[in-house]
Amino acid sequence: MNIYLHELRTLRKSTVLWAVCLSAIAGLFFLLYPGLESDAKDFTKLLANYPPQIRAMLGINLNFITSILGFYSFIFTFIILGAAIQGMNLGLASLSREMRMRTADFLLVKPVSRRTIVTAKLLAPLTSLVIADAFYYVVVLIFAEAASTGSYDGKTFFLINLTILFIQLIFFAIGMAISAFYSKMKTILPLSLGIVIGLYMIGALVKSGGNNDAVRYLLPFNYFQTAYIIEHTAYEGPYLIAAVVIVAVAIATGYIVYTRKDIDAAA
Repeated sequence: MNIYLHELRTLRKSTVLWAVCLSAIAGLFFLLYPGLESDAKDFTKLLANYPPQIRAMLGINLNFITSILGFYSFIFTFIILGAAIQGMNLGLASLSREMRMRTADFLLVKPVSRRTIVTAKLLAPLTSLVIADAFYYVVVLIFAEAASTGSYDGKTFFLINLTILFIQLIFFAIGMAISAFYSKMKTILPLSLGIVIGLYMIGALVKSGGNNDAVRYLLPFNYFQTAYIIEHTAYEGPYLIAAVVIVAVAIATGYIVYTRKDIDAAA
């Protein structure tokens, strides 16, 4: 419990920073919605001139782009990128922080098992993500209520936002597995940005060319498509299962590797 609380305190500032930044980005976009809604026809005509590939990359669906949910699905393509970077950062830092700070041997001589240490380092970031996402959801719900001039499906809005946590869990788990293998990383940001932005761009290119169901399994950003959620108020089952499998396998890998590897003493 002490390790968990210490990790949670360590993550406090970054949790607040990410939650506020993502909320602010969404808020700025929502401020534009009343003007867009009043000129809905002109805005739709403008977007119709964009190539279909570009509209697909940006998550723009002309059938409902001027609705509050359709507009939010466009915003969401940017929000989800930042959220994924947050998840990957936490994952990469989870098992590598002590190695970078040369405190790993001090931690491991305490009367706790490595499995207990890994569990604490897993639960603290997950708690951080849940807190940040809950704060973000409350804020964007307030913005959506203020910006919308009509009713919208609250369940659909919730399901769209819940995908933030799913994507974060996927990238957190992948980052945690990587940190178990390469715990001597001097800095995590370049690797985090490279992986997340790389997968994001590949996913956008795949969407622009028409989704290939087999390829989508390799691209977490394409698992939860807002257009499908808006139309069906549900997730695509196979890709939800794929997300669960990735998270489970990556976290299990992190546990196994870290509990068995040799930890170098601080010089």
